[in-house]
Amino acid sequence: MIFPQKKSRLKILFVSTEETTFAKVGGLGEVMFSLPRALNELGHDARVMLPRYGTIDPYLHNLKLEYEGLQVPTAPENGGKRLVCNVLRFDPTSETRSPVTTYFLENREYYELRSNAYGYKDDPVRFALLSRGALEFLADGADWLPDVIVATDWMTGFIPNLLATDYAEYKRLKNIATVFSIHNLESQGPLRHHRFIPEMERDDGYGSLPDFFSERMENINAMRRGIRYADVINTVSLKYAEEICTPEFGEGLDGLLRERRERLFGILNGLDYETNDPARDPLLAKNFNSKNLEARKENKAALQKRFGLESDKNRFVAAIASRLTRQKGFELLFKVADTFLKTSLAQLIVVGEGDPEIMTAFKELEKKWPGQVRTHLQFDDELPRLIFAGADAILVPSYFEPSGLIQMEAMRYGAVPVARQTGGLADTVEDFSPEEKRGTGFLFEEYEPSSLLVALVRTWENWRQKEAWKKIQKRAMEKDFSWLASAREYEKLFRLALKLRAKNGAPKTDLE
Repeated sequence: MIFPQKKSRLKILFVSTEETTFAKVGGLGEVMFSLPRALNELGHDARVMLPRYGTIDPYLHNLKLEYEGLQVPTAPENGGKRLVCNVLRFDPTSETRSPVTTYFLENREYYELRSNAYGYKDDPVRFALLSRGALEFLADGADWLPDVIVATDWMTGFIPNLLATDYAEYKRLKNIATVFSIHNLESQGPLRHHRFIPEMERDDGYGSLPDFFSERMENINAMRRGIRYADVINTVSLKYAEEICTPEFGEGLDGLLRERRERLFGILNGLDYETNDPARDPLLAKNFNSKNLEARKENKAALQKRFGLESDKNRFVAAIASRLTRQKGFELLFKVADTFLKTSLAQLIVVGEGDPEIMTAFKELEKKWPGQVRTHLQFDDELPRLIFAGADAILVPSYFEPSGLIQMEAMRYGAVPVARQTGGLADTVEDFSPEEKRGTGFLFEEYEPSSLLVALVRTWENWRQKEAWKKIQKRAMEKDFSWLASAREYEKLFRLALKLRAKNGAPKTDLE
């Protein structure tokens, strides 16, 4: 009898700029907290490396010195200036909320003296330092060597480039495969207006990085180079992987992405089910699950009271819990809100911050409809969960959405999504079909106000059918968005990257 060979344990290093517990600005931090942990639950050894920002207290997190005096070159030439860094290490214990082993690159000038993770003109230098520092650490002093390095977004897109050029002949690094993970293609660095514009470029996108402090460094598009040099590329949903290969969503890089389409994959982000659990959430007025939806009514009443709205179980409550940016499609809502609020007598609750123009528009809507609209236009870590547990529907009319977390969190708590059929929204929300008695939300396809209005009216009319609505909620709450399911797909991706690396070697510097 021939027994199947047991798959080898993978060692994976995520080099990132965020990881919840230590540094979180957006969804990337949640991914870097949950995905490595899920991979470790599958039996792998996944770790993270990020900058040791000034806000990360080494004493609070019990960080240990792993490598002192790491010399990080700032140019390909041996005589180039070197920046001196340290590497600190965090190891999880039974008392921590299980983040994974995390390395921190420590540099006083570029990390410790900065109060924010992003927002500096020299961010390209800061993150080129992180990228090269990670490789120098692995090449020179680490007692642990990964099989795969995952570089996340433009900030660490330098890594696949460096491994294919400056570090191509380093024996310790030669067999490491690279995965470039795109969480949002629109963001391509602080010195760019979001997209790659070929006619404005002064860098051909090939070869070694220039000296960190040269004028050429300002012209490097790390997103472009990450795509070009990685063994495989992934985005955070299947639909978004398709969309970014088109001129509409490709942000000027669609041509390069089409060239590398055979190595481009989409894997949906997951949801942390320990944190997002309405049956145990201590913030809720009443805990509940999909088999006890009647208990959810107390959360609706508590939400209405919290925002000074009439407490009425027979009023439809729609809500927004989001960054208030143009990407999220709120311009559509402003054009149909009056019609919908007048017709349905619905209540609308808005929580979030962002673009001043959008925030002002929501304030004006609140003034116009004082009995139906309430806003809280600043960051709040707790209010979104109260909204998900009490609102009837959550509005996500995004122009584009690489993955999206809001709709998954809302569904987990029984708030039904009204969403545009794009990116991760299309991959996670199934449009309701009364004939087939299936669906977990209400989708619209065309990016225009009338399409959103139709979806809102459909949602409201079906909400009035109480028994049918409960079944929609139940299906939404019972969807499996666990990180373990996503981690299994990443495991396949990593093994493919290693296979391609072994077969083809490092990506060539002249792909075209």
